[in-house]
Amino acid sequence: MIKKLGILGGMGPAASAEFLVRLIQQTPVERDQDHIPTILWSDPTVPDRSISMRNGDDKPLPQLIQGIRGLKAMGCDLIVIPCNTAHFWFHEFSKINVQIVHIVDSVANTIEDVLGEVNDHNSKIGILGTQATIELGLYQYKLNKLGWNCITPPQEEMDSLVQPAINLIKAQRGPEAYSQLMTVIDSLIDRGASAVVLGCTEIPLVVRESMHQNIPLISSIDSLVQYTIKQFKRN
Repeated sequence: MIKKLGILGGMGPAASAEFLVRLIQQTPVERDQDHIPTILWSDPTVPDRSISMRNGDDKPLPQLIQGIRGLKAMGCDLIVIPCNTAHFWFHEFSKINVQIVHIVDSVANTIEDVLGEVNDHNSKIGILGTQATIELGLYQYKLNKLGWNCITPPQEEMDSLVQPAINLIKAQRGPEAYSQLMTVIDSLIDRGASAVVLGCTEIPLVVRESMHQNIPLISSIDSLVQYTIKQFKRN
C-alpha cells in the first residue's frame, strides 16, 4: 500500500505549488484524513534543465538524484516531478528503487481519456513546451509510439512567442504571456491539431483547459494530478 507521495519540485516553485493545490482540489474527499499524505521537496537551485539539455551536460542531475533519494528516505514510495524537462534524466531516476511517474505517461493517459484510443494515425496532437522539450522530442517520441501524430510550433514561433512566454511566467509576469501562448495554440489548431498538450508545467499557470472552446487543452499538471490519484486508488 502506498503511504506517502513525494513531489520533486522547485522547477519552478510556482508550478510545484500549483500541482499540490490542484492535487488537493481534485482528490475526492469528505474529511482531512482522506487526502493523500504528501512531502514536497522544492529546490529552485537546480540548474536550468533546458540549458543543460541543449548543452548536452548533466548539471541538474546530482540535485535531482539527491531530491529523489531524500524523498525516499522520508518514506515516499511514489514520486512525481511536476517539471517536464527534468524527465530527460528519467532513465537515471529509474535506477533508484522507488516508483516514479513519468509525466508523459500521465499526459498520454489523459489524451486517451479525452480523445479515445487511437484508431488511425491521422489524429494530430499539438505540443507546447520549452525549446529543449520540443527539440529533443520528449513528447513526440512517446506519443508517436502510441500512434499519435505530433505537431509542434515552427522555430520562429518557438523563438518569438513560446519560450519568451515561459520565461515571463517564471518571472511572475504570467498575464503578459497569455496572448502569446494563445496565438501559438490557435496556429496549431489551424494546422489540424485535435488537442494541444501544455507540455511545460509553467504554461497551465496561465492557460486553463477551459480557455479554448474548439479543442481540448491537455494540462501536464492536471494529467499528473489525475494519474497520481489513480495510482493511490489502485493501491
